[in-house]
Amino acid sequence: MNSQKTLTNSRIHSILAMWLLCNCSFAQDTTKETSKPLQLDKLNGFAQTIYYSPGYEARAKDIAAFMERAGNFFKQEIQFIPKAQLYILAPKHWKDFAAKPLLDVYGFPHNLDSSRLVIASEDNDFWRSFLPPVDNLPPPLLAQVKKAYGNPDGSQSMMPFFDLLALHEMGHSYTAQAGLKMHRNWMSELFVNIMLHTYVAEKQPELLPALETFPNMVVGAGTAEYKFTSLDDFEKLYATLGMGAKNYGWYQCKLHSAAKDIYNAGGKQVLKELWTALKKHQEKMTDEEFINMLKKEVHPSVADVYLKWNK
Repeated sequence: MNSQKTLTNSRIHSILAMWLLCNCSFAQDTTKETSKPLQLDKLNGFAQTIYYSPGYEARAKDIAAFMERAGNFFKQEIQFIPKAQLYILAPKHWKDFAAKPLLDVYGFPHNLDSSRLVIASEDNDFWRSFLPPVDNLPPPLLAQVKKAYGNPDGSQSMMPFFDLLALHEMGHSYTAQAGLKMHRNWMSELFVNIMLHTYVAEKQPELLPALETFPNMVVGAGTAEYKFTSLDDFEKLYATLGMGAKNYGWYQCKLHSAAKDIYNAGGKQVLKELWTALKKHQEKMTDEEFINMLKKEVHPSVADVYLKWNK
């Protein structure tokens, strides 16, 4: 188990640092739709604007179809769909479009602002770096990894997980464009994970292993190596990544697990109630007021994320 802890934690050092850096890009929001980039092709027939590197039309259609299905689900559940542009990029185009902190990190799905989302068109070394050597895994965990990330040829790929993260990032477009007040940094991240988990569980449950396995590995490895584990620390350190990249990775995976628990406790209705509450309550709230509101107007399981975080 100790070797597995080291194995898991060593692979989250950079991945979740990028989550934070990209979410902070909203500080310089430019939600205007741009004209078609000359070096990219445009995919028509979808609600969102889709650009892709030439030669990757099939990949672009797969991603666009997934986003379209999710968008239709959210439109029905929360009566809102954002205006967004997706850039599905080959390595040669990545540096022309990716956010500055990610120019040399091909593969991480991220927001440029509240309307533009960058996605990789192919498997890559960055994704592969988070796959643990299969020879080091205990049989139960090996079976989970193969189920979640296995390819027909016997190899593994983290593409299924990272493609789902694209929907996590799109969730930030929903909350930003709809004008929801998130109140807390942890709620900002929890909410988009609730969106992601709710859609997958309701409409594509076959993707749950891909969504759950990596966070389960991280959370299951324990907290011994982390200096910060409270939500108060997360709030104080979020904007500057003051908790450190590896520690931030644990927080994100914990919030993925929390979203799963919330869905299992209250079903898809929780997403609707939480959306409504965050749109309604624009006033400043103390921790006690915020948690009481979540408990009474949304679902006790959402309040429990704060109340039972370290239990």
